[in-house]
Amino acid sequence: MSGILTDTMDDPDKNWGHGDPPSSLQNLSYGHPDSSSYRSLGNGHSSPVSPLKLFGQAKKQINDIFKHIKEYIEETEKFYEDATRYVGSVVSEEVTTSMKGYTARVQGITEVLCRDHMKVVLFGRTSNGKSTVINAMLRDKILPSGIGHTTNCFLQVEGSDTSEGFLLTEDSDQPKSISNIKQLASSLSSVKLQENSLIRILWPKDKCRLLREDVVLLDSPGVDVSPDLDSWIDKFCLDADVFVLVANAESTLMQTEKNFFHKVSSRLSKPNLFVIQNRWDVSVNEEDAMEVKNQHLDRNVQFLADELKVMTRSEAKDRVFFVSAREALLSRLHQDRGTSTPVGALQEGFQGRLFEFSNFERKFEECISKSAVKTKFEQHSEGGKLLMSELRLMMEETYDNCVEQMDDKTKFRQEKADRLDYLDKQLRLLSNETKEKIKAMVEDVERKVSAALNEEIRRLAIVVDEFDRPFHPDQMLLNVYKKELHAHVEEGLGRNLQSRCSAALMHGVETTQREMTDRMSPLMEEDTRHQLLGLIPKREFEIAYRLDCRNLCADFREDIQFRFSFGLTALMQRFLGTRGTRSVMMGFSDSIPRPLSTSSPDYQGPSQRENEVLVTVLTTFASLTSRTTLGAIAVTGVIAKAAGWRVLGVAGALYGLLYFYERLTWTNRAKERSFKQQYVDYASSKLRLIVDLTSSNCSHQVQQELCATFARLCHQIDLSKQGLSEEIRSLDKEMISLKDVSGKAKTLRNKADWVDKELSEFIEQFLRSDG
Repeated sequence: MSGILTDTMDDPDKNWGHGDPPSSLQNLSYGHPDSSSYRSLGNGHSSPVSPLKLFGQAKKQINDIFKHIKEYIEETEKFYEDATRYVGSVVSEEVTTSMKGYTARVQGITEVLCRDHMKVVLFGRTSNGKSTVINAMLRDKILPSGIGHTTNCFLQVEGSDTSEGFLLTEDSDQPKSISNIKQLASSLSSVKLQENSLIRILWPKDKCRLLREDVVLLDSPGVDVSPDLDSWIDKFCLDADVFVLVANAESTLMQTEKNFFHKVSSRLSKPNLFVIQNRWDVSVNEEDAMEVKNQHLDRNVQFLADELKVMTRSEAKDRVFFVSAREALLSRLHQDRGTSTPVGALQEGFQGRLFEFSNFERKFEECISKSAVKTKFEQHSEGGKLLMSELRLMMEETYDNCVEQMDDKTKFRQEKADRLDYLDKQLRLLSNETKEKIKAMVEDVERKVSAALNEEIRRLAIVVDEFDRPFHPDQMLLNVYKKELHAHVEEGLGRNLQSRCSAALMHGVETTQREMTDRMSPLMEEDTRHQLLGLIPKREFEIAYRLDCRNLCADFREDIQFRFSFGLTALMQRFLGTRGTRSVMMGFSDSIPRPLSTSSPDYQGPSQRENEVLVTVLTTFASLTSRTTLGAIAVTGVIAKAAGWRVLGVAGALYGLLYFYERLTWTNRAKERSFKQQYVDYASSKLRLIVDLTSSNCSHQVQQELCATFARLCHQIDLSKQGLSEEIRSLDKEMISLKDVSGKAKTLRNKADWVDKELSEFIEQFLRSDG
């Protein structure tokens, strides 16, 4: 037996026989749950006792990383949601759709990582001791084992945070007592489950170190009881990290066992395999035990390295162990209970087999930890790096789009600002030019209207002569006649002025309007420009001269009484003139007392002026008569003496005939001519008074029209300026939003780099390190 142990030990004291193992083995803690978590290396440093802690550390770290990734994706979703609301052009629909896919992916990975564990599957023929091996590893008799307790279905042992263990079956979520395991899993039970059924055994983690480290142990029925191995592999083995073939040391490796692992190898790339030659305690009394061990070792190495080709021959030698699971279980049970092992329960050399079992556990733990970290986390970590790379590219693209749009909008805003400044400057220049043009136009209109109105005043007699209405000296009819004459004169003068001036003035107005429009239209928007170009020249405008002769000549008082042309007053007017006659008559009238009103000494009645004229004439005549009577008689005598009384009589007769002729010809027609002549004289004098007013009124109308046109053009330009200002404000808001979005995208891009760095460090630490 010592020879058997010699091949499995690398200790300087390896040549020990059936006695106690070296002191180094006696001091070794065989995975006891109460043992220290660290062991001394003899150089002042310490390391974890169990390599399984590597998986726990990696699992915690990868879960933390994916928690960060999940938070990052949630932040990114919120970012894109806000970015779409404020700056939708930087986010495409593909990005929004991709974000939903990323959320689902990370959620799925997170759920898988939370459930991930290290899984070891034990296979072998019936009654090879698979359940006993698991019980020994768990340091408790959990699975049914012993004579006749052949496992009929799959039993999965996993850790639980509860204080007591329980069972879960596939057909129910209700926990069951551990005591039901013998009835459900044993092939001897009448209520046994199907061979491909699974019973989950939830065992308290604080009772087993393996379970605390997320190790799941799966016991299987014998591979020789069912030909349906493919379904077993697909259902239970594809996520396994380590396969343990529990063989019977009393027999050689069977083809049934080989076939199973050939199938496993065809579905999994280089599975991690261990071979346990159980029940090696039967070799204690065998003389050729060493040859048997070498034979088993050679065949197992040949199977692992040459047939399956999953490892080298040197690696295969370290994957074959000769143990007694029953002895290991008994020893550990009594050790945990603090009692001594009953005499005869353990055969000679059990310490070596116990050490071999512990050696298997150590190698198994190292292998499963490294394998589980790689198989469970490598794909997820690489997937996380790919996901973060895609998200980083998305953030980079979003950031670049924001920067590009900010540059474009900055240029566009500068163009709008330059355009607005240009409009302000051009509008000021055009305003000054237009004011000068309007001023010149107004002065020209005033000059032309004034000249035309003076010409029409000179031709007023023609307009009055054109008035053909029945004339009657009756005062009532005469008032109607004057009213119609006022209207006729006003209409005629307005028509003549319009024919003389309106065409030229309107042409000038339209020309000025078109010049203003042509000069200012380039400052407007395109659609407004075309609309305005057709609108402004077609706007109806007509100059109203507004002479208002009715009110202007309302004070006209006609004098159609008979006046002898050779009468004393007429002769005085003819020789002295109207002004001289008036002076003489006013001089004489001042020497005659005037009648006074009883109410006021200065009051003059409505007919005072007529009375004064009559009194003046009579007084003058009486004065002349009284003063020159002798002279007149003398003159008459002289003329009569010179010419003779006959000549004087003839002259008197002719004077009388002339008087009677004029008196007889003073008809309504003559009165009408006199009336019209008086009206022409009176109206001409009145119209001359309003020449400046009328010309100013017309020029003001033109000024108003041109100013209104200019105001409409300015209003359109103001609308363009307002539109530009609104666009600039809108661009400023968009640029602020883009700046915020680009800053957030840059932050998220850098955060993606940080998360990717975390993943790289995880891969470097746990997946690529040799430790």
